[in-house]
Parts: sequence; C-alpha cells; structure tokens
Amino acid sequence: MIREPFLKTQGIHNFRDYGGWAVAGGGRVQTGLLFRSGQHVDATEEDLAAIAALDIRTVIDLRGESERERHPCRRVEGWNGEVVFYDGETTSSPPHMDVEPGSSAGDFARQRMIAVYTRMPHNPAMIDMFGRYLTVLDQREGASLVHCFAGKDRTGIAATMLLHILGVNKDDQREEFLRTNQSPTFDVLVQQSLPGIEERLGRKLEVDAVRDLLGVREEYLDTFHAEVERDYGSFDDYLTRVIGVDEPQRERLKERFLA
Repeated sequence: MIREPFLKTQGIHNFRDYGGWAVAGGGRVQTGLLFRSGQHVDATEEDLAAIAALDIRTVIDLRGESERERHPCRRVEGWNGEVVFYDGETTSSPPHMDVEPGSSAGDFARQRMIAVYTRMPHNPAMIDMFGRYLTVLDQREGASLVHCFAGKDRTGIAATMLLHILGVNKDDQREEFLRTNQSPTFDVLVQQSLPGIEERLGRKLEVDAVRDLLGVREEYLDTFHAEVERDYGSFDDYLTRVIGVDEPQRERLKERFLA
C-alpha cells in the first residue's frame, strides 16, 4: 500500500481508504477517493473534522431501515452530499438462530457468520444496494464512503466487488477484506456490539470469545464466492447477470479509479 490506510478515529470503527492496490497490467487503484467504515453513530467532533478534510461527496449506507433508526449516523455539519440507502431491511443474518446447549460463543459466531455469507449473494436488498453502490461510483464525482454497521461484511463484499472489477488480484482482494482485523478501533465495535450479542446468548462474554463475530475470516469470503460460483459459474458472471455491471460500466470505473 502507498500509505497508512486507516484514518485515526475515536468513535468510528474500521475507517480506511481501500485504494492503493496494484492492478493487472500495471497501475494502481487511486487513493483518496474510496473510503469504507463502520457506522458513525458515535463519531466525535474530532472524527467529523478529520472526515471533512477528505471531501467525501457520497455516502452509501448499506444498513437497513431499523439499523439506521436505532443508530443514526452523525455527518459533518453543513455537509451537502448524497446518502444512498435502502428503503427496507438489508441484513443477511438468519432471522433466528438457536444457541445449542453447551455451544461456545466462538462456535455460535462462526455458524452465524457462515450463514450471513451464504445468504448474502441471494439477498434481493443487497443485490440492489451492491448495484446502486457501483452505479454511484460510476456516476458521481468526488470521494465516496461505503459503510454498514461494522464495516466488515456487507461493506467488505462491496469493496471486493469494486476491486475485482478494477483488476486487483484475488490475493490482494482477500488481504483488503482481512485488513478489518487490523483496525485500531476494535474497542469501538465491542462497545456497540457486545451487549446485543450477550443478550442473544443469555450470558456475559469475554471479548476474545466473540472475535469471530466482530472480525472476519477467510472462510467467510470463501463462502460467498462458493455460493456465487455454484449458482452463476464465476464472480464475473454474477456481477454481470445479477448485479448488472456491463462492460461499459467496468471501463468507466477503471478510467475513474485507476492511476
């Protein structure tokens, strides 16, 4: 990478630039245009000042309606950009998952996240939002921010889609996906997430016990790809047939984001 990807924040988890990766044939994805993060409900004034300097003109909020209502994001005062969101629910989490007697928090977390990534490629709301995300990047000027609750699952797949289209190799796509685990703001996500996890499990937990739920693993991304390849043959075919990315759009995205 050309520069440190993470923005120093106090109340936002996982805020980073996901540009800078090398692409096939030479060149790199530009930095300073593509940002990703978790939600901004706890953003501090210092966080907002740092974000203001990035000239972000478009926010793609992948959270669903109930998430946005429970956790309204703070925006930079006077910001007049566009927020793109889905009018309904977007989560790919199973509506109910029983906790088997004696199961560990780690087992529960892994099973739940595998279910999330199994469902996500077929989720109509996420298909719609992934398409809108790529269209917005194609059409709007200036920097953009894509985020969800934690900035790791829905956001991680969105970023993977764009990097794939731009020609970043699969190993680097995976490294960008896993970079979430290096975020210096893990404590922010713990504060936002752990109470709800404990309520679901019916017991208090040590933070280390839920790292699989609060972080990402290679098998989560592999699960998404396996679903796509089983039903559509390849990631490229999925992007074309399901997400609606045609060749002219691919070329426009490359022209805009490659240097």
